[in-house]
Amino acid sequence: MGLQRRPSLWRQLDAASRYAWPAAFLIFGLLVIGLPLGLPIDQPNQAVLRPAYAMACVYFWSLYRPASLPAPIVALTGLLLDLLGISPLGLWAVLLLVLQGATLASRRRLIPLAFSLNWLVFCAFAITASAFAWLAQSALSLSILPAPPLIAQCIAACGFYPALSGIFIRAHRGAAAAELA
Repeated sequence: MGLQRRPSLWRQLDAASRYAWPAAFLIFGLLVIGLPLGLPIDQPNQAVLRPAYAMACVYFWSLYRPASLPAPIVALTGLLLDLLGISPLGLWAVLLLVLQGATLASRRRLIPLAFSLNWLVFCAFAITASAFAWLAQSALSLSILPAPPLIAQCIAACGFYPALSGIFIRAHRGAAAAELA
């Protein structure tokens, strides 16, 4: 049993930044999606992308690197999502935590599956979370809200997940790879 050298400050900072990458990317992405970037979609349609993006991040990182996205960060991200949008405070915090819990509970069965099956599972989780958000907002407003934003959010979540997961996989193997620190 020999003595091990303590990692240098730069190595510790490198490891910490790689560990924090998923949470930082999630929060930074939510803020960027809300900026008026001059995209061909208008501001209300751009807001539909926020929950879709947050659900994709929480699902992917909870599946492949759960330690890098702890529950308090997911809850704070949900609160940020509520504050940036028009949903009641705490709604998306609870929904993202439920999504994270469901992903972690089925992680053993999901990891060996092919990407297409993981994508289908994500779509089921995203549609369920979006439907619960829509139901909660309808109940709180005492009226049935229009369905097109719900459908757009589900389509956005399911449609953007493959592209986002491609970015996340590259980061998981590169910039966010804690084992390379």
